[in-house]
Amino acid sequence: MSATILKGSVDADEPVSFYDLDEHEHPEGHSTMLGFWIYLMSDCLIFAILFACYAVLGGNLAAGPGPKDLFDLPLVALNTAMLLFSSITYGFAMLMMQRGRMVHTQFWLGVTGLFGAAFLAIELYEFQHLIHLGAVPQRSAFLSAFFTLVGTHGLHVTFGLVWLVTLMIQIGRTGLIQANRRRLMCLSLFWHFLDVIWIGVFTFVYLMGMLR
Repeated sequence: MSATILKGSVDADEPVSFYDLDEHEHPEGHSTMLGFWIYLMSDCLIFAILFACYAVLGGNLAAGPGPKDLFDLPLVALNTAMLLFSSITYGFAMLMMQRGRMVHTQFWLGVTGLFGAAFLAIELYEFQHLIHLGAVPQRSAFLSAFFTLVGTHGLHVTFGLVWLVTLMIQIGRTGLIQANRRRLMCLSLFWHFLDVIWIGVFTFVYLMGMLR
């Protein structure tokens, strides 16, 4: 901030100085990315709390079924592969975006959406199967923590798919403009974040649960 003194004769009631505020440069989209990183950190806290709750409650079976009785590890491994493949295909979409190839970007986004939908379908099947066996959330603290943690992740994937479809529509209408590129970058962070969280779920909940 700099101050400039007015020269020359002035009236007593007139100001003798004024301030010229130097504006800082604000790159387009900077605040969007910063805000989105803050959102991801808040999501990290949510999942950290859910993991901590599962760590405390996961052993409380209330004489009910445990992980070894309920989990179908090959099915969960297939589900994990669906989400990992979706992250790879999203990476291809980002490469095509950087090269300005809209059709190829849309194609890989569509493939990503299919893998994400397959992940959700398998997860819903697992939930339906558990409920059919009587392993409902109110059966034990273990099942309450399990459904809350895995269900919260599945809800995030659902929102990610809605966001993905919305972006594909926007790109189809306006092309790979700067705003759409920025939105694709945000969704990329979100999608890979969900992938990392699921690896934690697969390891901590399913694999370690089968070893108990």
